[in-house]
Amino acid sequence: MPTHIEIPYTPRPLQAKLHKELPKHRWAVLVMHRRFGKTVMIINHLLREAILNNRPNPRYAYLAPTYRQAKSVAFDYLKDFSRKIPNVKFHETELRIDLPNGARISLLGAENYNNLRGLYLDGCCIDETADIPEAVFPEVIRPALSDRNTKEKPTFCYFIGTPRGHNAFYDLYEQATQNKDWYSVVYKASETGIVDQEELEAAQAMMTEDQYNQEFECSWVANVPGSIYGKYLEEAMEEGRITKVPYDPSLKVDTYWDLGIGDSTAIWFAQNDGRAINVIDFYENRNEGLPHYVDALQRKKYLYGDHVAPHDIEVRELGSGKSRREIAYDLGLNFRVAPKLPLEDGIHAAQMLIPRCWFDSERCKIGLDALRHYHRAYNERTRSFRNSPVHDFSSHASDAYRYMAVGLKERNSWSQPMQRMASSSYNPFTHTGEL
Repeated sequence: MPTHIEIPYTPRPLQAKLHKELPKHRWAVLVMHRRFGKTVMIINHLLREAILNNRPNPRYAYLAPTYRQAKSVAFDYLKDFSRKIPNVKFHETELRIDLPNGARISLLGAENYNNLRGLYLDGCCIDETADIPEAVFPEVIRPALSDRNTKEKPTFCYFIGTPRGHNAFYDLYEQATQNKDWYSVVYKASETGIVDQEELEAAQAMMTEDQYNQEFECSWVANVPGSIYGKYLEEAMEEGRITKVPYDPSLKVDTYWDLGIGDSTAIWFAQNDGRAINVIDFYENRNEGLPHYVDALQRKKYLYGDHVAPHDIEVRELGSGKSRREIAYDLGLNFRVAPKLPLEDGIHAAQMLIPRCWFDSERCKIGLDALRHYHRAYNERTRSFRNSPVHDFSSHASDAYRYMAVGLKERNSWSQPMQRMASSSYNPFTHTGEL
């Protein structure tokens, strides 16, 4: 092949930045707004990698949710940008190009991903990752990248797309933000300047707020209309407050409960250091009695402080005549009852608490997913959201978090303001009385 090949592609500044950064990383998650030019960018990135690879018969793949989508979206780009390469061969029926150095770029669909087993790859780009079956990467693509991986020339996989709520694409993004070996970036339309402001305003006028935020502002929670805590948790993610939060043995762990009898019981575990609330753990189970949860707390081996439960823990059971608070006390668990507030006041308190919280992304994952999903139903007739939240799987974790917000005791050991100025009237050489 000639030593110099000019591809008819001029990257935008942000695309050029990605072309520079991506070769430094084996894994990358790229979250991009619509009309960013992600497909053009990633096709050209694969093309450059294939041209520069001096291994025998390098193989690269572009994977779309469906074969038809790969053909209609990406194949024309691949042909247009590779036409000037001498002796390049196009295979229309197989959606691939063969380069004169033996390299091959194939366009694949994920709808029948089991047919892709047995491939070997030097690199792969997965487009619209949110719409790709979750099993594709671990079962097919990851093994295909193993054979030819070396320290000198590592194989790679890049995940690109626009959010579709909290699915496997979000899990990959969350993993990438916490792993120094991964590269991650989010490009929002309001920040890139790629789509002009007039067009963005026109899109806003024709789309719902959630649709616009998902497609152009890369919102992970926009697909849950009426989400109560979604935007607060999205801010926490962007600020790096959903991360690894270790247990601090010097601080007691307070627990906050939503108690169910024939339903789920949810428990949040938090440490209050006086400035931030470190939410270090979450536990939920159903159809279990109090002894099960007492045992679960003991297995975690935390040093406990307060255990806070809702007011209905005082209700006496017909069979025993005892309240659940008394039963828990007999088991060695002394509950403090959270103040009883109207639901909306409790929700507001919970919303105001989230900006103070740091959440452990791994141990609190189930609870965080519930908080993000907690929402109000939309009334089609009135075109508004109902006042009451929907009661579903997310309710128990969300109620327990609300009890944390209203039952939290601030760490403050002072009963009166501290002395601001030192007293200078005492003289140890003239003082004769008792202190």
